[in-house]
Amino acid sequence: MFFAIPFPAIDPTLIEIGPFAIRWYALAYIAGIILGWRVARVLVQRTPKVATPEQVDDYVTWATLGIILGGRLGYVLFYRPGYYVTAPWEALALWHGGMSFHGGALGVIVATWLFARRNAIDWVAFADRIVCVVPIGLFFGRLANFINGELWGRVTDVPWGMVFPNGGPDPRHPSQLYQAFLEGIVLFSVLMWLARSEWVRARPGILSGSFLAGYGMARITGEFFRQPDAHLGFLFAGATMGQLLSLPMILIGAWLILRGRARHVEG
Repeated sequence: MFFAIPFPAIDPTLIEIGPFAIRWYALAYIAGIILGWRVARVLVQRTPKVATPEQVDDYVTWATLGIILGGRLGYVLFYRPGYYVTAPWEALALWHGGMSFHGGALGVIVATWLFARRNAIDWVAFADRIVCVVPIGLFFGRLANFINGELWGRVTDVPWGMVFPNGGPDPRHPSQLYQAFLEGIVLFSVLMWLARSEWVRARPGILSGSFLAGYGMARITGEFFRQPDAHLGFLFAGATMGQLLSLPMILIGAWLILRGRARHVEG
């Protein structure tokens, strides 16, 4: 018999008044966007300056649309393509859940490129400052996954294993907290440390590459403790979908870092 820590019973809905409800998951998105926005306003002004705080204010709307549309489309295409072929209208039902970070990342990349082009901004240099704040949203998102009792870990006998409400009778890794730590706290700390260096800031691509490679490694590590999606299971060579989608991020990130080392932007 495994020892298990009781799962804290936290209602996923913070406030509910009639048909109106505020959920922790929605608050996680809001908190990540607002805090990221405030930090990004400071980062873009560091030498060499890449944008104005007012431009960051305008960019928030673009990024939000990229997150929502890209995240939902990514989930539909990467994780449930068969289901949505038979029920395509369900792809619009955001309130039923189902978002993909990799899809959201692609959505934000497209939104960033379009915004930078419209405002005559070096989009790689601008992206360098934006990626530094992405882990803030990842941290809150993983905490929301934990509160919702979803995306739990694999069965374990570690002393801190938890029995999740819908995860069966066996204790499991609280993998959401592992990922909040790796993808949120660790990655944010590394990027902010790198962003302190003017040498790094003056070479567009290094910070973006560090984020992509760092997230890819953090996600692959976290997936070793997380239960794969039931409808997908383990895929090629025992890897999960999250791990397979993260491999290209590491390769692209390494390429951006090497490319960035050869570039220099004057302040």
